[in-house]
Amino acid sequence: MTDLPAGVVAADTVTRPTDMWHGAVLIAASHGGVYAAYCAVKAGVRGVILNDAGRGKDDAGIGGGAYCAALGIPYAAVDTRSARIGNGDSMASEGIISFANPVAEAAGVRSGMASVEAAQRMLAAPLSDKPVPHYDEARTELAPGPSGRRIILMDSISLAGDQDIGQVIISGSHGGILGLEKKAALKIDGYAAFFNDAGESKDGAGWTRLPALDEREIAAGTVAAMSARIGDGRSTYEDGVLSRVNETAIRLGGVIGMRLKDFANSLIV
Repeated sequence: MTDLPAGVVAADTVTRPTDMWHGAVLIAASHGGVYAAYCAVKAGVRGVILNDAGRGKDDAGIGGGAYCAALGIPYAAVDTRSARIGNGDSMASEGIISFANPVAEAAGVRSGMASVEAAQRMLAAPLSDKPVPHYDEARTELAPGPSGRRIILMDSISLAGDQDIGQVIISGSHGGILGLEKKAALKIDGYAAFFNDAGESKDGAGWTRLPALDEREIAAGTVAAMSARIGDGRSTYEDGVLSRVNETAIRLGGVIGMRLKDFANSLIV
């Protein structure tokens, strides 16, 4: 991991907090939506820098900015084309700021700034003492199809558990592997899994889960960031248009440009 100034930490995801985050400025390679921001601020960060995930539908990729501003916490996002989503080292060493909320701007953060410089400026911000409102992350199970398989909608793939083995999982998460962990592409063996492509991201990082899931014969795909709100599993299902599919998905009838809802429904027949 890149050497960072004292008080700045980097991580591949906001869903694995450590004690080091409290009072620090966090550079995390998660998308910049509301749920990711919530995960960061509930860990007690002083400021947070996430990936803008191509901004996407309804600017969901920077939705955490307003959430953090209401709590007096500086928030910024890096251009997904500058740093690989899911890779904290890339975020810290290559990330270029594309958005800053008013609290971050007041600390001197500007678009075009390197992520580490932005983090250093955030260190001067006071630690917020405002209570963090609870965020109810959505998870919905749809009725089973004739096959007995269910479609499971979840805002974050971190919600997948043993109860989802063999099911069709549709998440609001990005399609990038965390760091270099192939096993982290999906922690259980679903029948199929779908993600947001996060605007493709640097080096195509937004869909790196797909070949890893091919190796496990799990059908997988991403929807275009502009077609569905990242961080919103229901939007992925209702609005998403497939931008990438793996070979396992192709064998089951998945095609780029297809509505995900249509493909997912075919997988439970």
